[in-house]
Amino acid sequence: MTQEAPHKKDAPDSTLLAEILKSTQGTELQLKKLNRHKLITAYDSTAQLLLTQFMKGAAFGLGSVIGASLFVSLIIYLLSQVAFLPIIGEWIKVLLEEIHK
Repeated sequence: MTQEAPHKKDAPDSTLLAEILKSTQGTELQLKKLNRHKLITAYDSTAQLLLTQFMKGAAFGLGSVIGASLFVSLIIYLLSQVAFLPIIGEWIKVLLEEIHK
């Protein structure tokens, strides 16, 4: 009768455990740094953070619309001044008519 060798359970490798521990500690350190960041600590509540971010977005959107309107107005004005050129004039005239529709 032969005696079977006891089966070892699949024990995790100690180097793998060390790598996991090191990675977990690194993640913990990064989370602590993030929680101390000025952007996170500047707001007392989530509602205050959401309101501030909404206002920033609305201001950006309004500024973009105003800026684009001024830019397009300037382009239209410049094109209307160039309308007298014989080669480009007809094309610009058609373009301005389409814009004014």
